[in-house]
Amino acid sequence: MKLARALSTFAKSAALRLGSTAAGRGLLADFASGDETVRTLAGIFLVRNGRRSLPILREALARREQMPAVLTMLGDIATDESAELIRQYAGDRDPEVAAAARAALDIHERNRSRSLKP
Repeated sequence: MKLARALSTFAKSAALRLGSTAAGRGLLADFASGDETVRTLAGIFLVRNGRRSLPILREALARREQMPAVLTMLGDIATDESAELIRQYAGDRDPEVAAAARAALDIHERNRSRSLKP
């Protein structure tokens, strides 16, 4: 059963790469899985899909779903758009969310500076 769930997560990543937002939502649901392997794969695939994941992660933020993890993924994606999304939560009323946003901005800056180096 674990193998089937992991394979399903791989398939969703491929579908997101081809433009399926439904597959992206499926990856976000997998990210909430009780199975650590599936959860890890889903997080990796959401980040690796980069800009293609932004609409799904934006929806998750709007629903305040898995906020610290979603903010961290946005920091890992490290685009100008992801930084703007993160900044909106740096002063959030929930201290955990605000701290996650500040940490995500740090991650974003480190990732951006690495990508700018030759």
